[in-house]
Amino acid sequence: MRPLLLVLCGLLLSHHTPLYSLATDTLSRGRSFAGDERLVSGNGKFALGFFPMGTSNSSSNLLNWYLGIWFNKVPKLTPVWTANRDHPISAPASPELIVDGDGNLVVLAQGTSTIIWSTRGRANITANDTVALLLDSGNLVLRSSSNSSRTFWESFDYPTDTMLPGAKIGWNKVTGLNRYTVSRKNSIDLSSGLYSSKMDLDGVGRMSWNSSAVYWSSGKWNGRFFSSIPEMSAGSSLANFTLVNNDQEVYFTYTILSENAITINVLDVNGQMQLRAWAGQDWFTINSQPRYQCDVYAVCGPFTVCTSNADPFCNCMKGFSARSPGDWEIENRRDGCIRNTPLNCGGDDGNKTGMTDKFYSMPGIRLPQNGTSIPNASSANECAQVCLRNCSCTAYTYGKDGCSIWHDELLNVATDDNGEMIYLRLAAKELESRKGNKNRIIIGVAIGASITTLAGFVFLVVIWRRRNKKWSSRKTDNDQDGVGIIAFRYVDLQYATKKFSEKLGTGGFGSVFKGWLSDSVAIAVKRLDGAQQGEKQFRAEVNSIGIIQHINLVKLIGFCCEGDRRLLVYEHMPNGSLDSHIFQSHGAILNWTIRYQIALGVARGLGYLHHGCRYCIIHCDIKPQNILLDTSFVPKIADFGMAKFLGRDFSRVLTTMRGTIGYLAPEWISGTAVTSKVDVYSYGMVLLEIISGKRNSPKHSSSDEDRADYYPVQVAHKLLDGDILSLVDANLHGDVNTEEVERVCKVACWCIQDSEFDRPTMAEVVQFLEGICEPEMPPVPRLLDAIAGGTPTTGL
Repeated sequence: MRPLLLVLCGLLLSHHTPLYSLATDTLSRGRSFAGDERLVSGNGKFALGFFPMGTSNSSSNLLNWYLGIWFNKVPKLTPVWTANRDHPISAPASPELIVDGDGNLVVLAQGTSTIIWSTRGRANITANDTVALLLDSGNLVLRSSSNSSRTFWESFDYPTDTMLPGAKIGWNKVTGLNRYTVSRKNSIDLSSGLYSSKMDLDGVGRMSWNSSAVYWSSGKWNGRFFSSIPEMSAGSSLANFTLVNNDQEVYFTYTILSENAITINVLDVNGQMQLRAWAGQDWFTINSQPRYQCDVYAVCGPFTVCTSNADPFCNCMKGFSARSPGDWEIENRRDGCIRNTPLNCGGDDGNKTGMTDKFYSMPGIRLPQNGTSIPNASSANECAQVCLRNCSCTAYTYGKDGCSIWHDELLNVATDDNGEMIYLRLAAKELESRKGNKNRIIIGVAIGASITTLAGFVFLVVIWRRRNKKWSSRKTDNDQDGVGIIAFRYVDLQYATKKFSEKLGTGGFGSVFKGWLSDSVAIAVKRLDGAQQGEKQFRAEVNSIGIIQHINLVKLIGFCCEGDRRLLVYEHMPNGSLDSHIFQSHGAILNWTIRYQIALGVARGLGYLHHGCRYCIIHCDIKPQNILLDTSFVPKIADFGMAKFLGRDFSRVLTTMRGTIGYLAPEWISGTAVTSKVDVYSYGMVLLEIISGKRNSPKHSSSDEDRADYYPVQVAHKLLDGDILSLVDANLHGDVNTEEVERVCKVACWCIQDSEFDRPTMAEVVQFLEGICEPEMPPVPRLLDAIAGGTPTTGL
């Protein structure tokens, strides 16, 4: 169950009327369909029919046929429910669906009486006029044709791996019905996999492996969101979340604003509950629970190591190979890896022959569960001997908690920066090649040392001639006054940050730590999580960012790129981020003059990125958390980890959705190329928050009067009414420049227009705020007005 799905759904409002299919949504009693026939929901969004999955080539035909429901207008087949997932129909048999004489839905192998799947035993049919109907919600129901309130069976009660809006996940305490999702076996086999997501009777959602090992919990429901998913509170403005827990039932459900939203909430084959949205060409993942892939239990199978930020994230341990490489290609790693060489478990004679099993050290490891403590082993050597004497022992560790050993399969092993050392038991043969390589390395080093000695004099001369260029070799050149960025070593940044002990904050791309350079200059070190770039690409992008110099942009001092470590070093901003001052009580209350200067400074910084650099740079994540303040509260835009660089010959870039919910421009959703106007939209939302001191989130109400509670809509309407002072942060007690407030409100409303063509450029925004030009009265943004619950309008 993934309630965060709704955070995005309210944004997915279509500007076009869907084309309704002429296909029927009803299958009557005694009728059947087969082949490519289908039912289509009344709104044209969902289809029910037979579809194949598997592989087909000239030498084999492994296609299986399923009865299922999918998105009718998405060109990539995406089943959201499958009737016979564990009983597929193998080709060349042809299936057909009928409403049988007893009123049940039945799937038959065509031309035979063999029943593949049916609702018998699940449907309580008490009428003789049963029909099957595919509802607009994607729910397939069996009900009375004469009384639509009499429903005998529905697919929402038997979900597969996907939860659709309006469905329930949880228990009917009276009947014992339990609705939960189960992952697929692999990417081409829809049968039940190892992972499940359930709502337990205590009202807590849990994900588990093999119906036993729980690896994620939603936490308790507080009336608005689950404690482990606080981001649901941001999505409550765009969706309704409901948890029901009474004597009759306990379940979670949700509804979204737009019926045209194309999203899925799926428990994928790798055990993560993922929010995915259709972007016009393919599905892309917006969010996952658990956040890190390696937090899913046994995701890579036995004798593997999982690394969340790597691609691939699963790798066999030393001395092991994939048991079934073909299965790995279709995301089925449940069998993990197998030894290349069997262990020599023959007792003490192994010591005499020199073939005793050896241990391979693996540092930085999250230890597997179910280790056995050996209290009598007082040293690492004793611990190793205990393991060697037991044929089933496969690994040991010895540390501050003493000795622990593991038997048989090693499961759920992952890399961890704060992990421990584990010693993997291998056949001696597996380590012999390492020993031979080591000897060859020693010989090579000896020869190299001799050559180095002969060249030593030359080397010293070079060093002497370059003694005044110590730092230049550690900088990358740029074209602005020769100012460079430092290439730090990882160990230097560890020292500067006291081993990353003082955390300043955490964002979507990593954590930020405070540090000090040798000359007592404060720095902010951002350690990137999940960086997938290669070294050459990372250095090129850093160099591009490094040449950007502007008073309203945070200065990049340096970077680190060692192995898979990616770190960025910035100047430290003592007054923190803008959000800590306008949203949180512990920050200083900013007066109107400072707020206006912050608004102008951010506009100038964005204007420089869009118009003043060699490339047009789209920041892609403008929000108060990414606007930092120096000692004089001068704003500086930070976090270019998401930026996109455009050549001046191009005005658009095609990229996956990025940014933060609440600041995302509508065009992100369409999957088409975006422009710098996405930054303009985000900036407009920030302006509104600077004015109000509150986060932008619509509040739903059944009354028209409360519709204006959504602040962006308030601004648009009150501009016309001349009631702008009521929009200002109450902490300012009315001490503002009314003309400036009105100007900022107008600019903000122009920036958040639905169409990018109606939004100003950042250069124009700067002119507006400097008073060079006066903005006209803006229309009400139709999309935001719809989110707030109003009716679309063309203007004020």
